[in-house]
Amino acid sequence: MFDILWRSVAIGIGATVLMDIWAILLAKLGVTPSPNWAPAGRWFWHLGKGKVFHDSIADAEPYASELALGWIGHYAVGILYGILLAIFVGPAWFAAPTFLPAWILGIVTVGAGWFLMQPGLGLGWAASKTPNPTKVRVLNLLAHTVFGFGLYATALIIR
Repeated sequence: MFDILWRSVAIGIGATVLMDIWAILLAKLGVTPSPNWAPAGRWFWHLGKGKVFHDSIADAEPYASELALGWIGHYAVGILYGILLAIFVGPAWFAAPTFLPAWILGIVTVGAGWFLMQPGLGLGWAASKTPNPTKVRVLNLLAHTVFGFGLYATALIIR
């Protein structure tokens, strides 16, 4: 049991690191702004106080350590997804990881961003209130594909 737990935590961290490298690369290429987890940290802070949805997270009361909380929350969610993958695929998958289950979970997790976090930040359902929702959605799908690949690649590395 402990073996599967540490492996699921490791693949969640590995996948999140790869997703962050992807985001930094896109920022360096000028495709997106640099990652900023402060708004997410503010959202996590208010989530803990029972407030899920905001008209604009920028208008919500600031939290002194929101950038740190954003990063912690980002990695905690990545770890949670690694644990969920382990629950769904079982221990045999870790002996011989395959890409498809990891990719499916990566794509499914886009739903949490589209239908919980983005509206929670005031960006609308599936980024509908952003200047270019289609671009955001495509980038979300690509980022979560990278995350799924990270789950798979990390599982291969640690087996």
